[in-house]
Formats: sequence, structure tokens, C-alpha cells
Amino acid sequence: MFVSRGRGLWVSVVLASLVLAGCGTRMTRAPVEDRGTAVMAPAQPGEVVAAPLVKPLPGAENAGKPGYYTVKPGDTLIRIGLDSGQSWKDLARWNNLDNPNLIEVGQVLRVAPPSAMLAAPVAAPEGNGVVTRPVTASTVAPAPVATASKSASAAAPASVPASVAPAPVPAPAAGEDDVGFIWPASGALLAGFDEVRNKGYDIAGKAGDPVLAAADGRVVYAGAGLRGYGNLIILKHNNTFLTAYAHNQALLVKEDQSVRKGQKIAEMGNTDADRVKLHFEIRRQGKPVDPVRFLPSR
Repeated sequence: MFVSRGRGLWVSVVLASLVLAGCGTRMTRAPVEDRGTAVMAPAQPGEVVAAPLVKPLPGAENAGKPGYYTVKPGDTLIRIGLDSGQSWKDLARWNNLDNPNLIEVGQVLRVAPPSAMLAAPVAAPEGNGVVTRPVTASTVAPAPVATASKSASAAAPASVPASVAPAPVPAPAAGEDDVGFIWPASGALLAGFDEVRNKGYDIAGKAGDPVLAAADGRVVYAGAGLRGYGNLIILKHNNTFLTAYAHNQALLVKEDQSVRKGQKIAEMGNTDADRVKLHFEIRRQGKPVDPVRFLPSR
């Protein structure tokens, strides 16, 4: 009887000690609380690793709105400007870009003039308007590529071809379609317009043959920063039309220079091409159009 009572007393003491020990034990893992940081999986038991949330990209609130464009992998300001019918310098100014070589995938850029944006009706964003920043895509445009031509201007951001939907712009003013284009070179036509494979005309010639401005305008790009075009000149004629002149061996005008119809602006060459030729495009509000609609018959 004494042994049984002694054993029972000993068990009671042990249980009481365990209960007291449990009450005095502290948690080593802190509770997870959302205070503006993303909590990652603990590296070790009891360790909570926090990382800052991804900062929203510039202009993300405008994704999907008319007059804005969301940057895709491979885009640069030259390409976006060509495909939206704007000067890359204007795009840099409208978007307050300190360095036009640095644009990020997912960034939303204004591609229509501020005055046009005020005049245009506000439309609901397409889809859900969510901008996603790819993890694996490079977010920095390539550095400028210098032009080897004797009169080319300082290079602007380099580019990789990528499709850009033309931005909505106001209807052209009366007479803006009456630019009065002329042929930029006198050689035979090598390849005609094709919306998928050839966005303009390929015109034959010899190295050094003159390339002429197809209409009065202003040089908005002169350089070699657009892959597939070689030494390239882009002229802006009005708020509706751009023309492009590619594969030249020498550029004879500089950016922001005004030119006259028929003025020699380049010499024909084969830069970034398989033969000597001029690749010529007419773009209406950034969209390539068949030059046959605007050039006089030969």
C-alpha cells in the first residue's frame, strides 16, 4: 500500500513539472504579419525571410487605354516611335524619360501627343488592364548603336523588331493625305508591298546612287539602331505620314533637320541587306501602307 501511494505521488510530481515547464516555454517563430512586405518560405525553422514587394512600373495605371503602349521584350523607343507614327524624341519628352535607352518590359508609355489625348474620348481599358512584368525577359533596352555613315546623327536607342499596335490619333486635317509623294530612287522595283513579309518597296540601284526625300518633312531618325534596316532615315511629313529609307551606305542628313521633296538625303547601299537596294516605306499613323496608293505611276 505504501509503495502504491509513493508511486502515485511521484507520477503527480512529474506531471506537474511538465505542465509548469510547458507554461514557461516561449515561441521561437514569430507570427507572420503583412505589413507591406512579401513573406518568403523560411530558410530555417523559426526564421521568417521578408523581401520588398515589386514596385509598380511607370504608367501601369494607363495600360490598355487609347494612346498608350505597354512595352514588350525587344522594344526600344525607335521601334515604338516608328510603329506609332511618332518621333522617339517626342516619346522621350512626353514620358519624362531621362535616359531613352532604358525602358522596361511592362512599362506603359504615352504614344500620342498630350493635346490629342485631351481631345480623344476616354475609353475603357481592354481586358482587365493588368500589366505583368516577365521574370525572365530583359527589362533594359540595348545601348545606342553608332552609325558608320559620314553624316549620320548621334545614335538613339538600339532596337530589336517587335510589333506595336498603332496608337489612336485624331483624324487627319484636311489635305494631310495630299502629301504629293515622289519616288525616292529611280531603279527597278525588286519587291512589292506585302503586309507580312515586306512592309514597303525594295528598289534596285548601285552603291552610291542618290536616295531622295519623297516629300517635304523633318528628319526624326538617322542612324543604324533598328535591326534589319541598316543605315536608316525616317522622315515625318505631318501628323499622319512617315517615310523610311533603309540599307543606305551613307546618311547625308541629321535628326531634326528639315528637308525638301527631291533632296538627296542618303546614298544607296547594302547595310543589313543581301544586296544593294533601297527599302522604302510609307506609314500612315504608324501603320505600313502600300506605296502604290501614294506614288505617281512611272
